[in-house]
Amino acid sequence: MGKNLRQQRRGKANPRYTSPGHRYMGDVTYRNLIPGKVVDIVHAPGRRSPLAVIDAGGQRSLFLASEGMQVGQSITGGNAQGNLVELSGIPEGTKICNVEMNPGDGGKLCRASGSFAMLVGKDGNKCTILLPSKKKKAVSARCRATLGAVASDGRSEKPFMKAGTKHHAMMALGRVYPHTAGVSMNAVDHPFGGQTRPGKVKTVSRHMPPGKKVGSISPKRTGKKKRS
Repeated sequence: MGKNLRQQRRGKANPRYTSPGHRYMGDVTYRNLIPGKVVDIVHAPGRRSPLAVIDAGGQRSLFLASEGMQVGQSITGGNAQGNLVELSGIPEGTKICNVEMNPGDGGKLCRASGSFAMLVGKDGNKCTILLPSKKKKAVSARCRATLGAVASDGRSEKPFMKAGTKHHAMMALGRVYPHTAGVSMNAVDHPFGGQTRPGKVKTVSRHMPPGKKVGSISPKRTGKKKRS
């Protein structure tokens, strides 16, 4: 008799597939920040970059730390690194991070460690930013962003050296690690198991029972994609 598939076990919400949300610091938004002061820079479990604790009139909130940010620094609307400014007030060619897609949403773009966007153009009430993917995106000039790049640039350049170190890093993120391929399992554990290749058609109907939903589920297309 076969065993439950990985996606079936995940749906049961057992500890292995549950993210340790009780250890997370909280939401990182732009509320109650200006004028503010950096009172601490802390490690945030589940994140790749540190967070800054901002005190604004007795109210504390979390802020995505940028390169060069330090304890005691003031967060204002000026053109200094780490400040929070609307895109309309930022010169073209400036590095920015944690950019809002819509005014007031708290920041959605370029939040990973070391990432940043570039403000490349302004046209009325729209600003064009160049994302790390080299894609250009137009957003409202009233959207806010943090000047500079997110801290912890070069984090991925440091080698893990040991498998145990990698294990603990992935456990802190709440991800299942290592990820075992279906063809590497036994036949009772996965429909593709027991041999070195799937040995069957990988396309599956969306109306199949959960134990059959492996491979390409209701795909729009199959086969290799031709280069354009």
